[in-house]
Amino acid sequence: MLLGATGSIGTQTLEVVRANPEMRVVSLAARKNIDLLERQAREFLPKLVCVYLEEKAMELRKRLSDLPSVEVVSGMEGMIACATMDEGDVAVASVVGMIGILPVIEAIKAGKDIAFANKETLVTAGHIIMPLVREKGVNFLPVDSEHAAIFMCLNGEHSSEVEKILLTASGGPFRGKTREQLGDVTVEDALNHPNWTMGKKITIDSSTMVNKGLEVMEARWLFDVELDKIQVVLQPQSIIHSMVEYRDGAVMAQLGTPDMRLPIQYALCYPERRQRMGEPLDFTKLSAITFEMPDPDTFRGLSLAYEAGRIGGSMPTVFNAANEKAVELFLERKIGYLVMAEILENAMEHHDLVRHPSLEDILAVERDTREYVDKSYKNF
Repeated sequence: MLLGATGSIGTQTLEVVRANPEMRVVSLAARKNIDLLERQAREFLPKLVCVYLEEKAMELRKRLSDLPSVEVVSGMEGMIACATMDEGDVAVASVVGMIGILPVIEAIKAGKDIAFANKETLVTAGHIIMPLVREKGVNFLPVDSEHAAIFMCLNGEHSSEVEKILLTASGGPFRGKTREQLGDVTVEDALNHPNWTMGKKITIDSSTMVNKGLEVMEARWLFDVELDKIQVVLQPQSIIHSMVEYRDGAVMAQLGTPDMRLPIQYALCYPERRQRMGEPLDFTKLSAITFEMPDPDTFRGLSLAYEAGRIGGSMPTVFNAANEKAVELFLERKIGYLVMAEILENAMEHHDLVRHPSLEDILAVERDTREYVDKSYKNF
């Protein structure tokens, strides 16, 4: 069951499936890219395909009319149906944005293991998701390279003995730049990531380091650690994917080439390890593995993420929703690069905190925040 089939994680998940012939895809879901979704449906012949947008779903039904075994559905109900199919064992949650929350919750309730690559769900609803995971006794396995690395470093250890989680970041295309140097950054500049190939939204988030801020909040819930025990460290070569420091001073690190198929395959096959798909890490060709500290003044989004995480309640939802809208506006060339952080800070200052938000509260705050940003962004 693959939610977000046409995105970067989704397409690489299907590469993993191709390399493991015993795996079967029973459902595919995407927001609107029906050209790619049609090709995927014809190759993998899932029982159910969901296109979130109904008008796109109607067109895909016509295109796939020669495949009577493939049913095409739409909307949130269709997403949930794809995530909870009786025939499926693992739901890969890689859809971008808040639309991933309900399908993940329903998949957990249905007893499905989750291979998880939807940051927004844990950032905004970790206090709902993780108790449900424990209640249902399902596996909740991270797919992001950093969280997968932390999971591997914690495997077999006691979480009570963790001194610090060291969450690595490449630094993106603007590592070492000053705030003044970022004033004229274009969309094309921000999309030019030096190490990873990702979707547009995540690539922009990586350039601002908001993505790392979201990962900090996500790690807080995934690994049940205090926020201030999670430290972001720049590792420009993207060889060390993250580390865990224990109270006795030992540091466990997971290393590998920058290839998302490794953590995807690990999550799908856990606890078994399968044959690698990409290039091995060749230490004879490594000239250096270096570390730096991020600049919190230049990359204001990272500082704001820590602030939102410390405040808690509905504030992480505001942070996430304001960022989603700000990235949309930047990609549409309606705002400048540095304005994205200003929008985040303004939305957080404007918000009336809900201390213990329900799922309904979270969805309402997300909607209200996006509406607020849409009305206020021209003031920046």
